[in-house]
Amino acid sequence: MANKQDKFYFINFIEAADYACKASEYLVECFKNYSLDELKEMNINMHKIEHAADGKKHELSATLAKAFVTPIDREDLALISSNIDEVTDHIEEVLQRFYIHKINTIPQEAIVFAEKIAESCRLMKKMMEEFENYKKSKTIHEMIIGLNNIEEECDKVYLEAMANVRNICTDVLDVVAWHEIYDYLESCSDACEHVGDCIETVIMKNS
Repeated sequence: MANKQDKFYFINFIEAADYACKASEYLVECFKNYSLDELKEMNINMHKIEHAADGKKHELSATLAKAFVTPIDREDLALISSNIDEVTDHIEEVLQRFYIHKINTIPQEAIVFAEKIAESCRLMKKMMEEFENYKKSKTIHEMIIGLNNIEEECDKVYLEAMANVRNICTDVLDVVAWHEIYDYLESCSDACEHVGDCIETVIMKNS
C-alpha cells in the first residue's frame, strides 16, 4: 500500500482517467444528439473537459519536479500521466474535425466507434484504480488484456467504417472528411491501448 505522499500519484492518474471517461461519454452524447448548429458549443464544452485534464497533468508534473523519492521511476510516472492525457486530447481532436469539415450527419458506424472508445476509457479508469496495488492485484493484467481486445474490436469497426464511406457519401469532400475522422477515432482507441501497454511495462520493471 502506498504511503500518503506516494498515494497522490495514483489518485492523480485516476482523476485524469476520469476526465478521459467524461470526454468519451460526451463524444457519444454529441454523436447521438448531433446538430451542426450546436457544434461550436459542443467543442467549447469538450475543451473544458480537456483543459481540466491538462490541469491534472500539470499538477503531477509540478509535484514530480519537487519530489525527492517516488513510488516508481519518475520517468514512468511522467509517461503514464502523458499517455492518459493523450487519450483526452485525441477525443477532443475528433470533435474538432467535425467543426473543421462542417459535418452534417453521423453514420451509425461512428456512433459504435465512439461507444467502443467510451468502453475503453471506463476500463482504463478501472485499471488505474487498481494500479496502486499492482503487486498484489489479481485483475490488472486482465484489464490490460481487455484494453487490447477492445482496440482489436475498434480495428474491425474502423475497417468496416472506412470501407462503407463511399457507400454513404456522394461528395468527395465528405469522403475525405470521414476518412480523416475515422483515423482520429482510431487514434483514440490506440491511445487507450498505449496506457495499458505502459502500465504493463511499469509492472514488469517493478516486479
